[in-house]
Amino acid sequence: MTESNNVHSMTEMPEGDNTNHSFHHRMFLEPQEKKRSMKAMVVKQAKKTCSCTPAKVKDYVFSFFPVLHWLPKYKLKEYLLGDIMSGVIVGVLLVPQSIAYSLLAGQEPIYGLYTSFFASFIYFIFGTSRHISVGIFGVICLMVGQVVDREVQRAGYDLEPAALSVLTDTAEYVNTTVSPVNQTLQKLLCDKSCYAITVGATMTFIAGVYQVAMGFFQVGFVSVYLSDSLLSGFVTGASFTILTSQVKYLLGLNIPRSGGIGSLITTWINIFRNIHKTNICDLITSFLCFLVLIPSKELNEHFKSKLKAPIPVELVVVVAATLASHFGNLRETYGSSISGHIPTGFLPPRPPDWNLIPNVALDAIPIAIIGFAITVSLSEMFAKKHGYSVRANQEMYAIGFCNIIPSFFHCFTTSAALAKTLVKESTGCRTQISGVVTSLVILLVLLVIAPLFYSLQKCVLAVITIVNLRGALRKFRDLPKMWHLSRVDTVIWLVTMAASALISTEIGLLVGVCFSMLCVIFRTQRPEAPLLGWVAESETYESLSAYKNLQTKPGIMVFRFEAPLYYINKECFKSTLYKQTGVNPVWVKAAKKKAAKRMLREKEGGSSDHQTSISMDFVSEPLGFHTIVIDCCAVQFLDTAGIRTLKEVYKEYGEIDVQVLLAQCNPSVRSSLIRGEFFKEGEDHLLFHSVHQAVDFALGAQGHSGTSAVK
Repeated sequence: MTESNNVHSMTEMPEGDNTNHSFHHRMFLEPQEKKRSMKAMVVKQAKKTCSCTPAKVKDYVFSFFPVLHWLPKYKLKEYLLGDIMSGVIVGVLLVPQSIAYSLLAGQEPIYGLYTSFFASFIYFIFGTSRHISVGIFGVICLMVGQVVDREVQRAGYDLEPAALSVLTDTAEYVNTTVSPVNQTLQKLLCDKSCYAITVGATMTFIAGVYQVAMGFFQVGFVSVYLSDSLLSGFVTGASFTILTSQVKYLLGLNIPRSGGIGSLITTWINIFRNIHKTNICDLITSFLCFLVLIPSKELNEHFKSKLKAPIPVELVVVVAATLASHFGNLRETYGSSISGHIPTGFLPPRPPDWNLIPNVALDAIPIAIIGFAITVSLSEMFAKKHGYSVRANQEMYAIGFCNIIPSFFHCFTTSAALAKTLVKESTGCRTQISGVVTSLVILLVLLVIAPLFYSLQKCVLAVITIVNLRGALRKFRDLPKMWHLSRVDTVIWLVTMAASALISTEIGLLVGVCFSMLCVIFRTQRPEAPLLGWVAESETYESLSAYKNLQTKPGIMVFRFEAPLYYINKECFKSTLYKQTGVNPVWVKAAKKKAAKRMLREKEGGSSDHQTSISMDFVSEPLGFHTIVIDCCAVQFLDTAGIRTLKEVYKEYGEIDVQVLLAQCNPSVRSSLIRGEFFKEGEDHLLFHSVHQAVDFALGAQGHSGTSAVK
């Protein structure tokens, strides 16, 4: 099949037809020349990548370190006040949350503060978003904590954390000249705490390496498989697991943390088995904290448009609870579980444990994917809202380095967090200078204030964690609206949520991805395939089942298949076409052959003329239509099975004198039809650029056929 080198139209008129019948205007389109030389493309890309000029080096450095691009242009008078205000407020909110989420990650409180400090400062250097807050995120902490607990148990340590001094951790690294006996004693004293952060830091390092690799190989497309409904369902399901893991602290129970498949159910069974051991002091404290935090949070949200900054209720509660615990001697009198000693300053850096990498490498994959997916989606959302652009691959570099570098400083995995980002935006943030201010606030706590939280009860930290889950749990209120908008998205949300909560977070994420992909496949496997009718006084054709007052052309059926035609739905295409037209050409052909044989036998047997005429009438009985126009506007692509199916349909209907015309095929489908030799020589004119054009051709051809028959 050849195409003209000029774009023009040609009017074709059947021979011997001098009347004013409909004309078929055949358009010729000149295709663009495609350069298919793979070698040339590789050489060109290699030259582009390997060339090194001062300008290119400068562009690369400025691209890799976005802070060098925007910091010199910083508008001091316009931006500074808002950045300082938002940075201080986020820092104040982040201090109690960092301590609280450390429990969720199976770590000592000091490591949560380290993590928040380094993450904010490193993102300031590498990030392209002006607004997102990078730090501790509850779901990531939960996933880290599950792996930490598993590895700690494998190593033979007690399941319940011991109240150990982190100062001995410092001594283990600093003092290298002590005797073997003292070294053994130090190892026994801090073994579990050291091992827990070693596992967390090692997994953080691997997750960061994965994220940087994704940025380097530009595989950000992976995030497209994590739809909004899937991520929302995953976060809500994980929130149930987070809530469940904190209940033991609310009640003051000393029970092991369950992990693996069905951990949520196992944890609740253990809670009810030990409910009689509830610490009344912790229970009352938890109840009072809920009474203060929940109404205060609601008031903050209700009046956020009138308040210049949210009231830092969490910090007030932490300070008040710490004072009450200290002066009331709650640990000594009632046995309440407290945070313990939180040292000042920083521990010496230490590399990850390379021997642990095989144990945690697989666990780091979903953590890395969730971390970068949430970070990229939040950065793009706020960039669009405020009218600037972010680079997804650079965001993956940024969040990757926010994990790789801090992993050498006793930190665990981080990502962007929606709640803190919203606070940051609403309090006047203009650039990531606010992130530096947040780091300075946490640094002040690390250097001076941290030891004052010694008497803080763990139940208070658990309450803070649970209260911050309100946003995720409120998604249930949106289900009716979501169901109204898209039932498929709602089912994906429910399946992902249930799997994440009842099975495990990692398996829940995998189940959600697989289920959402299956939904896409099922939707293309059995798509809508209506017959179309003509909108009067126009060239438009729409679904007869969707709209009223549409007209049909005599002898012509217009059929639209609203999906790609490939191996999964090829049988659905044929069966639906047969059903909509009411004619299965294979059956009609077989019936006609059977009737013809019967007629032949009747003639040979000397049957009456009446019976023979009935058989002849059946053989020559018209079908009610002579043309099928297949509207291919919704067919994005064809595979070999799809091309073969169209060939079969074309041939089978042709054998019963019904012509099949294709209309509105996109360039990809046209190319597939040409390569698949769909058209015989001289039949390439049966491919049309519009349904109206195909119908006009069919009417003209039928009119010419009728005129010739009369002559």
